[in-house]
Amino acid sequence: MVLLMALATTSLGCAHTQPPEREVYVISEDASGVGSSAESGTGGAGADAYCNELQKQCFTKCWRRKPSLSSIDKHSEKHRKHCTSECLKVFMTCVEEQEELERQESQKKELHFPTMDAALAWLREHKAELVLGTVVIVGSMAAAPYVIAVLGGALVLAPL
Repeated sequence: MVLLMALATTSLGCAHTQPPEREVYVISEDASGVGSSAESGTGGAGADAYCNELQKQCFTKCWRRKPSLSSIDKHSEKHRKHCTSECLKVFMTCVEEQEELERQESQKKELHFPTMDAALAWLREHKAELVLGTVVIVGSMAAAPYVIAVLGGALVLAPL
């Protein structure tokens, strides 16, 4: 009897329901334009405006002061070039810091959607705002996550 039960169990396989196979979903056939909105990517409009303002303030402050180098006369062409050069360094440091902050933010980013259709619809509409590597949760937190990736030139939602 035990042998018969064992044979029946192995021939039928596991009686538990298997989770559906996780597929790769195409968001867009073309991955160009990802991360190109003003709010994401390299700097964003807010970061650019902030860094530009910082550079202007630096230049104004530098221009009002007598240059630290005695070979430069105040308000001369050399003074203008000196202030431009110094404040460009301030601007570039600001941009690098903003990019690093955005990179850290994007690494923390997770998107949650109730259904796969809702996820794909939102992702297609917000392609420019997407960051590759963003984790996407569809359904409950117990569901295995997906990640935004590029596969063969297409933008896809792939199982993590």
